Amino acid sequence: MIPAPGTFVLGVAIFAIIVWDAFEAIILPRRVTRRFRLARLFYRTSWRTWKFIVRLFPSKKTREMLLGFFGPLSLIVLVGLWAVGLVVSFGMMQYGAGSALNVSGMEPGFLTDLYLSGTTFFTLGLGDVVPRSGLARVLVVAEAGFGFGFLAVIIGYLPFIYGSFSKREVDISLLDSRAGTPPTAGELLRRHSYPHGQEALRELLKDWERWSAELMESHLSYPVLAFFRSQHDNQSWIASLTAILDTCALVMVGVEGACERQAELTFAIARHAVVDLSQVFGTAPAHLPHERLPSQDLRRMRDTLTQQGMKLNDGEDTDRRLLELRRMYEPYVYALATYLNQALPPWIPEKKGKDNWQTSGWAQTAGLIEKRAGAGVADDHF
Repeated sequence: MIPAPGTFVLGVAIFAIIVWDAFEAIILPRRVTRRFRLARLFYRTSWRTWKFIVRLFPSKKTREMLLGFFGPLSLIVLVGLWAVGLVVSFGMMQYGAGSALNVSGMEPGFLTDLYLSGTTFFTLGLGDVVPRSGLARVLVVAEAGFGFGFLAVIIGYLPFIYGSFSKREVDISLLDSRAGTPPTAGELLRRHSYPHGQEALRELLKDWERWSAELMESHLSYPVLAFFRSQHDNQSWIASLTAILDTCALVMVGVEGACERQAELTFAIARHAVVDLSQVFGTAPAHLPHERLPSQDLRRMRDTLTQQGMKLNDGEDTDRRLLELRRMYEPYVYALATYLNQALPPWIPEKKGKDNWQTSGWAQTAGLIEKRAGAGVADDHF
């Protein structure tokens, strides 16, 4: 065992490290650039381990379910580790102070110090172990105050996290009927090709400009939100943000009669968000293993939009400008999606299917709709 003075100093050091880490993770409303942090180390290690374990399950549905557990579960585990660390740190300080305790029926020791620390931190106040020196009493009072404050902060922190998550998901759910499932830029433009649809598209991009800013602010301050997955397996905040960036890029290179200026504003803040989040998670931009927008898909999208009365400019200059815009964000969203085990959406729907609002597991169970042979259901919607 470390000598008593050394144990006291080590306990103080552990206490300071944990309190500062919890302060940066919960209270400080800004990005922390310091390389070493307990919370960051915890999430990098636990997320890598969790993904490895999840990949062992053959069922995609099971894998998605387990990945959805990580965000909330990791938050509980992190708070528990902080609490255990604080209890141990005060126990070490009590031991370093000489274990000045009155204990009935046994000699005080390190385990008794830990027991007193635990009952004090969680404000149990059993009274079977009593401090008898001035320093021991000061430590008990200080730990009781920190324990009460710690629990109060956590109680206030959890509702904020879930409130931010719910707020993020609202616009993602709204995008279902506007851009398909998963959302795609081609489908979003096609569904806004009706009369006065360009004005509706401008309002949608304006809403997503604010959504992107809120996403950046909340996820930079509380990165754990990035691990919270959407309600449905075929939706995600990365896929939705990518679809909006794709749409803005198309409008900026030339959709006649569209809202180019609003697209530029939305593109700027959305790209800002993905770049900053890439820095937070340490995901360097990476080249995509395949072309997201092959020439035949771009041609098909132009033909479809033209048939719907929405003309997309053509030509080498237009294609080159579109490629330049894509290079500004695609490597970042791909790196983020790979790290978080999410999928990027295509530019146009890969096949004709139903949106989430049109599907229901209850309808199939009740026999109201007939499931076609060989047709998979991406999201059961139970």
